[in-house]
Amino acid sequence: MLEGIRGAFSKLVENIKTKSLSEKDINRYVNEFKLQLVSNDVALEVAEKICEELSEKLRSMKFKRFGEVEEEVEKILEEILASMIHEVDVDDVLKKIEEKRKRGEPFIILFVGPNGSGKTTTIVKFAKYLESKGFKSLIAASDTFRAGAIEQLKRLAEPVGIRVVSQRYGADSAAVAMDAVMSAKANKIPVVLIDTAGRTEIDLNLLQEMNKIKRVVDPDLVIYVGDALAGNVAVEQAKRFDEHVGIDYAILAKLDADARGGSAISISYSINKPILFVGVGQDLDSLKPFTRKLIMDLILNKSS
Repeated sequence: MLEGIRGAFSKLVENIKTKSLSEKDINRYVNEFKLQLVSNDVALEVAEKICEELSEKLRSMKFKRFGEVEEEVEKILEEILASMIHEVDVDDVLKKIEEKRKRGEPFIILFVGPNGSGKTTTIVKFAKYLESKGFKSLIAASDTFRAGAIEQLKRLAEPVGIRVVSQRYGADSAAVAMDAVMSAKANKIPVVLIDTAGRTEIDLNLLQEMNKIKRVVDPDLVIYVGDALAGNVAVEQAKRFDEHVGIDYAILAKLDADARGGSAISISYSINKPILFVGVGQDLDSLKPFTRKLIMDLILNKSS
């Protein structure tokens, strides 16, 4: 995974370690690097920020012809990435869930994202992860728009024993979400996960529907699920959801299938929110807590 972005970083390191760092060299290599970043789905604003910092740091070293160039450049790149990628300890979220459980209140998480992002599958993976940490959950089938959405959710959730609260297609999605919250309270289930409708194109009606659900159930968290394969499209979609609905965290699905890798860097920086998990496989245990180290090791080819 992430072969494209890893290749761009490797080429930059290779170029720099074989040359003295004149002003001309720096400009050429950094400009080439920026083009490679953009071609591998790094958002332009993010690529420009990375390269601005890179140029500044390389210029401070331009009179050196140092021996361990590769290590020095990798250190610079690690520092830049660390400053741009937000992370959160998943345990912090689990602590908040536990606090509400002690008060006898369900912790409510609203999931938003476009069609095809892997949102429904991700929610079931999330529920399974919570169960492994001792927290039962139920899922609200609030996507009453897409044909087959309710059946898909039930088919995924049933084998792992997660209950789905649903109504008919065309029902008020906010009402379904509230039904799930009331059921969780009555049955002392500590977490409610709300699946919602998506669209291929993010339109005003969809955003208004997400806002209505948010007003009605007052979720503790709003999580955006983006498709790593969508590249810059996923970044723009995340921005729209954040502007109109408000996002607390992102989950990046299908990272294992992403050959370019730019969205893994771009989403966190562009919406200034942490990535909570990444999807790294098809099975329901393939949701992995996100860390800066995970992405930096992949990009700099330090992982096995």
